[in-house]
Amino acid sequence: MKKKMIFIVLALFLLSLNFASAITITDVSQEELFPGETAIVKIDLKNNLNEDVEDVSFNLVFDNLPFIPIGGSEKSYDSFDEGKSKSFSLTIKSSQDAKPGDYNVPFTLSYVDSNGDILKKSGSIGIVVGAKTELAFDVELKNNVVGENGQVNLKLINSGFGDVKFVTVKIIPEGFTIMGSDSDYIGTVDSNDFESATFDVIFNSENARVNAIVTYKDFYNVEHTENVNRAVKVYSKDEGIELGIIQKNNTMIYIISVVVVIVLWLVYRTIKRKLKKKRKV
Repeated sequence: MKKKMIFIVLALFLLSLNFASAITITDVSQEELFPGETAIVKIDLKNNLNEDVEDVSFNLVFDNLPFIPIGGSEKSYDSFDEGKSKSFSLTIKSSQDAKPGDYNVPFTLSYVDSNGDILKKSGSIGIVVGAKTELAFDVELKNNVVGENGQVNLKLINSGFGDVKFVTVKIIPEGFTIMGSDSDYIGTVDSNDFESATFDVIFNSENARVNAIVTYKDFYNVEHTENVNRAVKVYSKDEGIELGIIQKNNTMIYIISVVVVIVLWLVYRTIKRKLKKKRKV
């Protein structure tokens, strides 16, 4: 049993030496990369072998990935001395329809050791496709006439490549009164889509403004706050009727007409009775 344990420990030790004694990637860094754009990827290698090696070749493999290399995907060295480090950069371009997120990009690494043997290694590095936040706002009104119940609608348009999350809209009234809550939680606004926050209001003035505070988190989970301040058109009652936004209130005309009819009917009845009495006489 002891011999078996010693054998296992020795095997693990030799295996760890094998992994330690290799050409390794010590660091990968990249510029910001957005869909349809280019970025430089910097890769650092170190020779942890106990010997100098020759004909070192490092190659990134972009098969079935939304990237292409600009100027080549391979870097090679005639020699790589023991214990030394090397750094190099490759330029890549992402496709226009690349979805923002993290990607594993495979690589192959080969070299010739002191015995003339060709050794190969494979693995992957991480590349991040980011997303620019492009959030626009539009204000729409419904039944926007002084003294009338209506609605204020704040539309959030996401024309960027990444979703925006945890979106909250808080509205600050100016020239109208909010009927209910002054805030609305929207949640997520998907890329190339829009969502709306709608508030029931009573319009008090023709000089109204829609002021809103919009908070959200972008693709990188960074919180943002944006202020919206828009002058909006609210019509007088006469303008609202003329434009067909509201209907003219004819209630009083109807009441007067009914009263007139009743009065005429009563007058008619009175005259008719008097005529009957005269005939009898």
